[in-house]
Amino acid sequence: MLRGAAKGMRVAVAMASVLAAAHAWGETAPNTALHALFDREFQRGLEEQPESATFLGIPGYDDRVSDLSPGAVARRKAHVKALHAELERFDPETLDTQDRISRAVLLDSIELTLEQEALFGDLPFGEQDNWLPVSSIQGPQNLYAYLARATFLRKPADCSNYVKRLEALPKQLDQTVDRMRAGMKSGWMPPRAAMSQVPAMFDPFTGEDASKSPLWAPFTQVGADFPAADRDRCLDAGRRALDSVRGGFARMQRFLADEYIPAGRMQLGASTLPGGEKYYALQVREKTTTRLTPAEIHRIGLGEVARIRKSMEEVIATTGFKGTFADFLESINSDPRFTFKTGEERLAAYRDIAKRVDAELPKLFAELPRLPYGIRAMEAFEGDNSDHYSPGALDGSRAGFFEANVNNLEKRPSFEMESTLMHEAVPGHHLQVARAQELKDLPRFRRTSWYVAYGEGWALYAESLGYEIGFYKDPYMRFGALTNEVLRAARLVVDTGLHTMGWTREQAIRYMVENAALNEAYATAEVDRYIVWPGQALGYKVGELRIKALRAKAKAALGGRFDLRRFHNAVLDDGPLPLTVLESRIDELIAREKTANTEKK
Repeated sequence: MLRGAAKGMRVAVAMASVLAAAHAWGETAPNTALHALFDREFQRGLEEQPESATFLGIPGYDDRVSDLSPGAVARRKAHVKALHAELERFDPETLDTQDRISRAVLLDSIELTLEQEALFGDLPFGEQDNWLPVSSIQGPQNLYAYLARATFLRKPADCSNYVKRLEALPKQLDQTVDRMRAGMKSGWMPPRAAMSQVPAMFDPFTGEDASKSPLWAPFTQVGADFPAADRDRCLDAGRRALDSVRGGFARMQRFLADEYIPAGRMQLGASTLPGGEKYYALQVREKTTTRLTPAEIHRIGLGEVARIRKSMEEVIATTGFKGTFADFLESINSDPRFTFKTGEERLAAYRDIAKRVDAELPKLFAELPRLPYGIRAMEAFEGDNSDHYSPGALDGSRAGFFEANVNNLEKRPSFEMESTLMHEAVPGHHLQVARAQELKDLPRFRRTSWYVAYGEGWALYAESLGYEIGFYKDPYMRFGALTNEVLRAARLVVDTGLHTMGWTREQAIRYMVENAALNEAYATAEVDRYIVWPGQALGYKVGELRIKALRAKAKAALGGRFDLRRFHNAVLDDGPLPLTVLESRIDELIAREKTANTEKK
C-alpha cells in the first residue's frame, strides 16, 4: 500500500567513496540550485499524480486524477531522460553530504527507470506507468477506495473538488482499458490463473445505490458545518458524479471478464514476458536494492525457512502439544480461544497492544516522531485483504492509521496480533514513515519516497524488537510472530521459484501451505500476489536481514560503546534509502562513534 517515486539501486560503490570523503572535504553549504531542482521535481510529481498529493495532505490537487493517455506517458518518459542529463551536471564533490546522497539516490532511481523503460520501447506504458494497471492487489478499485478515506469535505469547496475528481474518473478508467488493450497486442499480459478474482472486486463500485459505493465515504462527513442548501447541492452532485463513475467501473469490469482475463498468459513466470529474464532481474534489483541474484535469494529463503521452522517446533514443544506440525496448526486455527466474536473486540485488543508497545518505545529510540496514529477497521468490501497502514499527512494535519481486518473473524487468529501491530504501526510502518515525514532538513522527495526493502525490511525487523521489549511471552504469541516471519522467508523461495525456475501455481501453493503455516485459501491469495507483482515480496526478508546484519556489524565494531537507540535513529534519520546507501551511512555512524570515544580518551 505504500508507494513512492524514488527507487534507488546502483549507488553502492559511488556512495561508499562519496560519504567516506565527506570528512576530508569538510561540509559545504546546501546547493540552492540542486534544491530548487528537487522541489520542482516534487511539485511535478504532484502534477503528474495528483492523487498522491491528497494522500500526503497537500492542497490544490484534490479535483484531479492522473492523465494515463499515451501522450502523457510519452511526456513522462521524455522527462526522465531530460532529468537524468540535468542531474549529471551537478558535481558531487562540490556538494554537502545530504545533497550528495539526494543526488545519488535520485540519479540511481532514474538510471534504473531508464533501463526498465528500454524494455517497453514506445508502448503506451512503462515502468512509471504500469503495464498491469489492474490486478488483485492494485488498480482503481483499491486506489480510489483508499483515496476516499483520505478525503475530507470540511467546506463546500472541498465537495466541489471531490465531485470534479469523480467526474474525471470515468475518462481515466477508459484510458486504463486502452492501456490494457495495448498490453494484449504486445504480449505484456498477466497469467490468467492469477486474475480470476479481479472482476468481483469491482462489484462494490457498480451498484445502483451511490451511498453503498466505497467512494461515497467522504459525503458521509457532510453535516452541520455546511449550510443546508450547500449540503443538499453537494450530496446531489455526488450522486450524479457517482452514477457516471459506476458506468466507468462497469465498463472496465466487463472488459476484464470478457476480453482481458480470457486472453491472459498461460505461463506464470515474469521471465516469459516480452522483457524476458531481464525484466524479472530488474524487478529484483528495484525491490531489494541489492545485487543479489534470484538464485542467491532462493537459497537464502530455503535457509531461513529451515531455521524458523526449527524455532516453531521448539515453541510447540513448550505447549505440551502431542502431534504433528500440521496437527498443531489445525488445532490452534480452530481453537475458539484465538478468535473474537466481534470486530470491536478485535480492535480493542489491538489498541491494548498498541498502548503497551508505545510505553516501551523510548527504550529503542533516541527520538520519536510526533505524529499520532489510530487503529480502525478496514472496510468490509476489502474482504480478506491483509491488515495495512495508511500514512498520515506530510504536514501532520492527518494522523496515520493502522487498518485492521475485522472481516471473517474466524480466519484472524489472535496469536498473530502482537507482531502484526508492531509491523504495521509501531515500531514499524507508522514510526518509520512518520519520522521520515518530519525530517524537515531533507528534500520532500526523500521524506516521502518508498523502497520495499527498506520500508518492509524495517517493519519486519520491528516485529523482532518485540522480543526485546517484553512481548511474545505467551508461547502462542511467540508462535504467531514466527508464522509471520516464516511467511516472509517462504516468499523468497516461492517468488524466485515461480519467476525463474518454472514452478507451477499448485507447487507454489503447496509449498506455502506446508512451510509457511498458511491455510490453502490464504496461500492461494499470496501466490497470486507474487505472480502479478514480481519481486515485491522479496524486499521484506532481504531488508530485515540486512538491517540485522548492520546492527551486528555496528555492535561488533563498537562493543560496549554500541547504543541501540542511536543505531535505530541512524537507520531512520536519513529517510528511506536503498540498502546499499544505508550500509554506507551505518559505516559512517561507526566511524563517528569510534572517533568520539577516541577523543574522550
